[in-house]
Amino acid sequence: MGSWKFLSGVINLASYPILCVDYLKLVIPIFSSGLPRFVAVFVSTLVLSFLNYSGLSIVGYTAVGLGIVSLCPFIIMSLVAIPKIDPSRWISLGQKGVKKDWTLFINTLFWNLNFWDNASTLAGEVEEPQKLYPKALFSAGILACLGYIIPLLAATGAIPLDQEDWVDGYLASAGEMIAGKWLKFWIEIGAVLSIIGLFEAQLSSCAYQLLGMADLGILPMIFGARSKWFNTPWLGILISTVIALSVSYLDFTDIISSANFLYSLGMLLEFASFLWLRVKFPALKRPFEVPMGLPGLVVMCLIPSGFLVYVLAVATKAVYLVSALMTLSGVAWYLFMNLSKSKMWFDFKMEEEKLENEERA
Repeated sequence: MGSWKFLSGVINLASYPILCVDYLKLVIPIFSSGLPRFVAVFVSTLVLSFLNYSGLSIVGYTAVGLGIVSLCPFIIMSLVAIPKIDPSRWISLGQKGVKKDWTLFINTLFWNLNFWDNASTLAGEVEEPQKLYPKALFSAGILACLGYIIPLLAATGAIPLDQEDWVDGYLASAGEMIAGKWLKFWIEIGAVLSIIGLFEAQLSSCAYQLLGMADLGILPMIFGARSKWFNTPWLGILISTVIALSVSYLDFTDIISSANFLYSLGMLLEFASFLWLRVKFPALKRPFEVPMGLPGLVVMCLIPSGFLVYVLAVATKAVYLVSALMTLSGVAWYLFMNLSKSKMWFDFKMEEEKLENEERA
């Protein structure tokens, strides 16, 4: 579980600098390809990672501020588009002669709307997460849906459909057609700022997951090392950044497909664990509890599981290969950690606590 979730997170992390450069190239064409593009992705990843190193509070306030700023141009575009909307365009089934890529559609939609459980790795840094997390997740879920649906309805309803133009960054061009070049520029800036916020949130989740695994004794204590200046898990940030950089050369579609694949495996294991724990320990006191009986919980888990299985089924051979190699690496790492514990090659937190208790006894 730890391997699948962490690897899906860091692979997903690699997609954000690529998206950021994809928007920047609309303004600075030199970033379209070649060495300038590679340098832009590399430098942006390092700079954003250093911002994460500076502290979780800074990351949180920055993400909220960037989220507000990035949503503003889409709100304006939606309002300006109202007089130009033709509702008949919303029921279009696409253009004749243009192939419908349902695999890309599902993968992109799934990628845009998943990774909600990553917020759990930061619960230890939040006061009263039992009260705040349900409110935060519910609010964020509503905002995410509205943030996608309203601008898409405005753009598709206000301008003629040219299906082949709808590629990465096209909403900025749609904004230009609806309100003018000034809005296109603002949307591009807003998109870049939004991507920065997403990168910071994802990197924090990955880094604190490693810290949590070290606290549980799954990883050596060194993985829980914190910075003396900012109290952030610097080693987790470093490892996440290095892995993200190593996969950033892949095609964007392969990146999100691989992240989706590993995430789907992890979610299926999460659902199975969730149901098994309810059966095995029904009376266990839980900080969070879904107020439903077992039959209702099974139905609740079956619905998203259908989407997860579909994502697994439509993956390409390249995605299967990458995911298989990373899964095998995770299994090998698990065996290596067990061997390290038996040979005492590294210090593990639970082993340290056990030795301390034995010494006290």
